[in-house]
Amino acid sequence: MKATIWHNPKCGTSRKTLAILEESGVDLTIIEYLKDGFNKEKLRQLIKEADMTPQSILRVRGTMAEELGLTKAGISEDAILDAMVQHPILVERPIVQTQKGVRLCRPQEKVHEIL
Repeated sequence: MKATIWHNPKCGTSRKTLAILEESGVDLTIIEYLKDGFNKEKLRQLIKEADMTPQSILRVRGTMAEELGLTKAGISEDAILDAMVQHPILVERPIVQTQKGVRLCRPQEKVHEIL
């Protein structure tokens, strides 16, 4: 099985999820999204496959989300996605994709749903 993790090595949950993936023996691709960023369409696809919304995957804690007005009622999904592409720190992590689906792995045990 192949898996891709959008990973932040400074995040404990992301590191724990990565360890689960490595122990599972999957063919793993690691994307350090803070360095590599996101393509808007790929991010939109991941969110859709995870059955989430841009609002539900928006990281507020420790980011400029509130300063940018991204937590206000009525903000469009496109505005949030544009901000996430410009500032990848706004994306909650880690995101994992396998043939079985996409999950925001918070807590890290959620990765087992798609292994």
